[in-house]
Amino acid sequence: MCLCLGPVKSGKTLLMKRLQGDAIDDATQTISTNGLNFFLVKNEQGQSGIIVREIGGNMAPLWKHYLEGVQKVIYVMDASNLCQISAVGILLYSLLVNPKLANASFVLVLSKMDLSYRQMRNEALLVLHFARLKRETRQNITIIETSSVTGQGIEDLRKWILQQKNKLSMKINSKQKI
Repeated sequence: MCLCLGPVKSGKTLLMKRLQGDAIDDATQTISTNGLNFFLVKNEQGQSGIIVREIGGNMAPLWKHYLEGVQKVIYVMDASNLCQISAVGILLYSLLVNPKLANASFVLVLSKMDLSYRQMRNEALLVLHFARLKRETRQNITIIETSSVTGQGIEDLRKWILQQKNKLSMKINSKQKI
C-alpha cells in the first residue's frame, strides 16, 4: 500500500491529480482534504498502476491508524512555505519512528517549486536536519522536487512509485515460490 501524507496545504491533492493524469493549470484549485482520497497512478503507457491513498493533513493525529501494511510513503511539503517547516519536521519524524513504517520507503516531495526560489530547497532541508535524519533513520528517503502546475518532477515521482511497485512484486513472487 502507498500513502500520500503531509501537512495541510502542502499540495498533496493537486500533486495526486497531476500524477493521475488530470489537466492542471494556473487556474486549477483544490480544497483541503477532510478525510481520504484515492488516486490511481498509472505508468507512462497508462496500462498498469498503483492506488495511492491520500490522507488529509488535518487528520495527522489519525495517520497512525492507517499505517498497517504500508510499504511506501509519499511525504509532501510545501517548499515555498518555510514557516511550515517545523510542523513538517515533527510530522515526518513521527512517521519515521513508527514501528509499522520501519521497512517502508519514503519520498520527500518538495512541492510548489514553481513558487519558490532554488535556495529554499537547501534551507528547508537544513531546517529539517535532513543530513542527520538520513544518517539516523532506517528508511531510505528519496527527495524529489515537483510542481503540479508546471509538471516539474512529476515523472520522477511516477517512476519512484512504480519502481517500488516492481520491487514489491518481485518480493511477493519470490515468497510464493517457497
